Amino acid sequence: MSVAEHVELARELTRLVEVRIVDPLEILLDTGDDVGDVRERLRVRAEVWAAQLLGPDDRSAVMTSARLIAALFPGDGPFDPPDEWWRTAFGRAVARRAGHPGTEAVSFTTAAAMLGITRQGVHDLVKRSKLDRHPSGGVTTASIRARLTVPKEQHVAARRHHH
Repeated sequence: MSVAEHVELARELTRLVEVRIVDPLEILLDTGDDVGDVRERLRVRAEVWAAQLLGPDDRSAVMTSARLIAALFPGDGPFDPPDEWWRTAFGRAVARRAGHPGTEAVSFTTAAAMLGITRQGVHDLVKRSKLDRHPSGGVTTASIRARLTVPKEQHVAARRHHH
C-alpha cells in the first residue's frame, strides 16, 4: 500500500459517505442539528477503512468492503456496480481484496474494468491462461482477484521470461 493510494481512498470514502449518508441525514433532521461531529468522525473512520482495505489482513479487508458496500449501495438485488466504478479507488480496493462480491464470474468488459485494462487485454490473458474462463461464460472473479494480488513486478518478469 502506498501513501498516495491510502490518501486517495480515504478521501474518496469520506466523499462517498458524506454524499450518500451524512448529507441526506442533515436534510432529514431539518432542525438545524449540527452534524459536524459526524463529519469529523467520518474523516477519522475513512482513514481506518482505507487502512483496513489496503492492509495485510484479508479478512478485515473483505469485511470492511462488505460493510461499506452494504451501507453505501443498499438495494434489494445483488451488488452490480457499473463498469466505471471499478476504476475508482474504492472499486480497485474491492476488486483486489474481495473480487466482485456476490458473483463467481463477470463479463469480459467488467473484467477489463476491474483489471484496468482493455477488453482485448482480458481476451489475451484468458487465451494465455492468465485468467480463467467461467464455464457459463465470462471470467472467474477468483482469477481476477488472484491477478490483482500478484505484484506488478512479477507480471513484468513473467513477460520478459516468455519473450
